[in-house]
Amino acid sequence: MKKAKLFFLLILAGGLVYGLSYVWQAFPIISGYGAKNLCTCVFVAGRTQESVLVDELGSMPLSLGTFEVNMADSSATGSVFGTASKKAIFRKGLGCTLISEIPEEEIRSQEINLATIATAPDSLVWPYGLTESDTIFENVDYEALNRAIDNAFAENKPDVKINTRGVVVLYKGHLIGEKYAEGFDKNTAQIGWSMTKSITSTMMGLMVKDGLIKISDNNLIEDWKNDQCSEITLDQLLRMSSGLEWEENYAGPSSATNMLFKSADMGAFAAHQPLEHQPDDYWYYSSGTTNIISRIARERLGEKYHNYLRDRLFSPLGMTTTVLEPDASGTYVGSSYMYASPRDWAKFGQFYLNGGSWNGEQLLPKNWADYVSTPTDKAPLGEYGAQFWLNAGEKGNPENRYYPDAPVDLYSANGFEGQRVFIIPSKDMVIVRMGQTKVRGSFDFNEFLKSVLAAVN
Repeated sequence: MKKAKLFFLLILAGGLVYGLSYVWQAFPIISGYGAKNLCTCVFVAGRTQESVLVDELGSMPLSLGTFEVNMADSSATGSVFGTASKKAIFRKGLGCTLISEIPEEEIRSQEINLATIATAPDSLVWPYGLTESDTIFENVDYEALNRAIDNAFAENKPDVKINTRGVVVLYKGHLIGEKYAEGFDKNTAQIGWSMTKSITSTMMGLMVKDGLIKISDNNLIEDWKNDQCSEITLDQLLRMSSGLEWEENYAGPSSATNMLFKSADMGAFAAHQPLEHQPDDYWYYSSGTTNIISRIARERLGEKYHNYLRDRLFSPLGMTTTVLEPDASGTYVGSSYMYASPRDWAKFGQFYLNGGSWNGEQLLPKNWADYVSTPTDKAPLGEYGAQFWLNAGEKGNPENRYYPDAPVDLYSANGFEGQRVFIIPSKDMVIVRMGQTKVRGSFDFNEFLKSVLAAVN
């Protein structure tokens, strides 16, 4: 009996130690998340510290932290119970970078000279220029469209806020609907979170067009050349089918959170994960995979890397509000950290609706839009292409899909707090919804799409 009691106490003590260790590991993640987001919301989006503390950082477990902005050195810091302090610094054009593993002075001394993003011409109608369109479509029920947009902002659930912050609707390349929450407007840069993955995919498409890489390429990273990872192709990375071990979990310490909030070189962190499955045998959504891709792009592009998207995508499209943020090593966080206004996100969607063409210039390979919107074989509901989400549905049963009231050819860039750029070729439409919806599923995207699409006959 005494032995059994001792055994029970040992198990209890072990569980307590594990629990305390887990909580302790979570503290720098909480601090880092808060510092990084406070920094970018204030210095990139022009938000007030008070609004960010309430909206982005006001709920558990973030409410355990203390976060503040230092205007003198353009930074934000975070800590939990006075421990695990983390700091994020702002640099013009680069947004905010969380200091991890590399000293602040070294990060600030990095020489990254950014080209100016070109402004769209005055003479053309938006989205191709700066002139506002006055086109009225007879087949668009504008009253119904505006009701659908208004409903996207309605807070009908007392215990859950959906926090829609912007909606933009394009039809046949024209703006037909738009609305913003208080404190936001058409020029306010908003975080895309994992919509950034679709930007990273686009970077690879541009590199393919420029003859700098092929999707069939393997031996992509020097450290992989002497092991089985050398077989992983760019296509498998783009399709989240590399087979690398990963845990995409944001509820506590995981591969994803350790990478984003503790690692200086996020691509290297992800690339050093062990191979868990044979490449192409298993599909698993991984932010680490996208940061590997971003790191590969840096190695291939060299000194052109930091301006490549500015020169080849943002300037041609006139996406002037865009800020793509690097990690401490200077590599863009291709999985998560791009800010842009809803209108600039809508331009990105229109670019894909055009098949990668803009103002008559084919910027992407002609088949790239088809490539990214083709279902990955192992994705069970045909829900993923090449860093874009799809609405294709289950093989042989397309009715079993994410948005049953939207067309099967819809594909989208998705962010984890309900950010979306929906591209719908069969309807000639782009629909953007930006927000900060903390409880997944509390915003009904299927109903939103259904009501918007119903307004265009």
